[in-house]
Amino acid sequence: QVQLVESEGGLVQAGGSLRLSCAASGRTFSTYHMGWFRQPPGKEREFVAAVTWSGGSTYYADSVKGRFIISRDNAKNTVYLQMNSLEPEDTAVYYCAASSIRLPLSLWYAQRHQYDYWGQGTQVTVSS
Repeated sequence: QVQLVESEGGLVQAGGSLRLSCAASGRTFSTYHMGWFRQPPGKEREFVAAVTWSGGSTYYADSVKGRFIISRDNAKNTVYLQMNSLEPEDTAVYYCAASSIRLPLSLWYAQRHQYDYWGQGTQVTVSS
């Protein structure tokens, strides 16, 4: 069992930066692949970024590639999402998620149903 708690989001101007963090409970955090998803107003929840249990490989949605960076610190049971060059289209509720799936992350990282645990979500609003 893993409990995930995202940091507070916030209101940022377009072009600005924001870092989200997600703290996990439990001593098995390092065995979970981790992901970030977001849900824009009136839209479905969508994949943003994912990182393998070791932190060795990362994956990104095309819409955030080159602007967002996912990372993790297994010693602190925390995963991060550094968001740069923010755009109004990045406005959404952001969720972190954990998966215990043993298959290579490269095969399924964007599939919501493969993630077992979810945080409560945090609002990020980007003003133009």
